[in-house]
Amino acid sequence: MHIHILGICGTFMGGVAQLAREAGHTVTGCDAHVYPPMSDALRNAGIDLLEGYDASQLDAVHPDIFVVGNAVSRGNPLLEAILNRGLPYTSGPQWLSEHVLQGRHVLAVAGTHGKTTTTSMLTWILQKAGLNPGFLIGGVPQWGGRSAALGDARPGSPFVIEADEYDTAFCDKRSKFVHYRPRTAVLNNLEYDHADIFENLAAIEKQFHHLVRIMPSEGLVVANGRCEALDRVLAKGCWSKLERFDADAGWSLAGDGTVSFAGERIGVLTLGMPGRYNALNAVAAAAAARSVGVPPEKSLALLADFAGVKRRLEVKGVESGVTVIDDFAHHPTAIAETIHALRTRVGGHRILAVLEPRSNTMKLGTMKDRLAGSLAEADRVYCYAGRGVAWEPAEALAALGGEAFATHDLDELIRAVLAEARAGDTILCMSNGAFGGIHGKLLEGLRARGGEVR
Repeated sequence: MHIHILGICGTFMGGVAQLAREAGHTVTGCDAHVYPPMSDALRNAGIDLLEGYDASQLDAVHPDIFVVGNAVSRGNPLLEAILNRGLPYTSGPQWLSEHVLQGRHVLAVAGTHGKTTTTSMLTWILQKAGLNPGFLIGGVPQWGGRSAALGDARPGSPFVIEADEYDTAFCDKRSKFVHYRPRTAVLNNLEYDHADIFENLAAIEKQFHHLVRIMPSEGLVVANGRCEALDRVLAKGCWSKLERFDADAGWSLAGDGTVSFAGERIGVLTLGMPGRYNALNAVAAAAAARSVGVPPEKSLALLADFAGVKRRLEVKGVESGVTVIDDFAHHPTAIAETIHALRTRVGGHRILAVLEPRSNTMKLGTMKDRLAGSLAEADRVYCYAGRGVAWEPAEALAALGGEAFATHDLDELIRAVLAEARAGDTILCMSNGAFGGIHGKLLEGLRARGGEVR
């Protein structure tokens, strides 16, 4: 089969492309901006890429089907040409379900926070346990250069997937994850997000209910035991086996790392990633791995060597005693948890938190009133408001007083951070985008100053 993917450089669609190519299909694709690192990964996989969405592509490629990413909307010239000519098309999740996931034991990780980390942990466990799982992760794990692989494609073999609640495509407004039909599902947590497509938290809860209600009675739901929103989801019906984590009656985690299940001690979790929320991600991964035959005590032992995920407290470099870290955090809860986890690592040393409110939810200002509180544990706060931010960050951060600096000029932000940084500090950059290459620019600036850093 020849498939042509619209929006191929997105994390999910790029993963679909790599899986399709590995399965022997001919894959081509296009995007508004064909950009690395995904463009490099795709070309290395033998996938031809076209820049833009010009309708003339229909004369250049003649696929069996077009696979349309959810970033592609009505009015897109290529999509309009496909519709006008009556050519066959489908969504990425639908194609994946029919051509990759069919017959596999799908382990799906869903939730507002921690999906990428937990998916990566679960994949790591199954790989090291010798199960050769397939996987599709919404980020690049530190232990490998790929975000997706078929693994053992025989019927019943495990496939681990990051299960996003965002909508599927222009033609299908259900959440992506309903297409995956998991036998094992991890529900990490649930908060309001994606304000551009969900009017309130109840609307997202409904989508999670749709996920739970399609799971088999022989399946397993591993759910956060301290999340009221998930409680409401499960109260609407759960026909599968249910295990709670961060719950005394289910999977519990003590302060010393001791993991127990139903009151029975399993072992001690030793994890290189800081923060209780990462430890709970690990517990959830171990619980899910048990559903495909990996003993939880073995999972805990394997997680001791887990190397983490790129863009999750990833150290980008150290110059003149200043550490620069990159993190994907963009929701107030994730921002607060990330800073707290870093605090447990650096102790009394200063944290300079540098934030870009870039997600659609953050740009709309839906959670601006929570922003100052989420950054309170940092010593200094710097906020860059780029294009599309519909509110004034300086006003939202006013509660932090002189500890906060906000600007619409990225170069001004960088100068302000460099003027403040001194040896022993950690600069934590948080954004769900490239953030204008700020990490490299900060490291270059620190390098140029050399001994001048206070």
